[in-house]
Amino acid sequence: MTSTTSSPTVILIAGHWLGAWAWDEVLEHLNTHHSRAIAITLPGLDGDDPERAEKTLDDQAAAILDGLTRLRVPGDQPAIVVAHSGANAPVSLVLDRHPELVRRVMWVDSGPVATGSVFAPDLPEGVEEVPLPPFDVLGQQASLEGLSAEILERFRARAVPEPGPVLRQPVELTNDARRKVRTTLVCCSIPSAQVLELSRAGHAMFAEVANLEHLDVIDLPTGHWPMWSRPGDLANVIQSAASRAD
Repeated sequence: MTSTTSSPTVILIAGHWLGAWAWDEVLEHLNTHHSRAIAITLPGLDGDDPERAEKTLDDQAAAILDGLTRLRVPGDQPAIVVAHSGANAPVSLVLDRHPELVRRVMWVDSGPVATGSVFAPDLPEGVEEVPLPPFDVLGQQASLEGLSAEILERFRARAVPEPGPVLRQPVELTNDARRKVRTTLVCCSIPSAQVLELSRAGHAMFAEVANLEHLDVIDLPTGHWPMWSRPGDLANVIQSAASRAD
């Protein structure tokens, strides 16, 4: 078993509408294995912040970088960054700006974005925030497989509207060193074989995967929110990556 003194810090970042709370069950399992794991809430997703609707991708990337530097013990190894879904945009910015701070990035039903990517390019400037859609609408966009009525109720109750500026801001990337960071794709709602096929075909959502120099793929079949549908299994995948001597 890897000890807390040698394990890298694991930073968990959830996607749209979610804060650190989304990882509670995963953290319970990781703590059992003595990982040094923390979850962070991105700027704009703290429901108590009166200015949250003004936050940008740059604000979110800055918060992640702050976490990477503040939580790093002097002389310690770089962190494992676990990014779920829409956290891929700010994490891609972090990898572009400071790849040396990340030992491995794990994309959970997600992946790196390409430069120029915009999540919602047609979102009008006057829209300050986008709330969690009705589940019948959301289910057409991302798989809800494995989510009980109780989980969906908690999701609805705790979700925070996504800031409009985050959804409209283009992701500008310039540093090819981001592609050298060791990467794990945790494929849940789309099988890894299909993800890799789409990547080779140049599909906009997966094109950057083809440019990664050190790539592992893991299938964890479930819906788009495996931190709730398969928290123990997801924790095991993260723990295994954190224990590897890359």
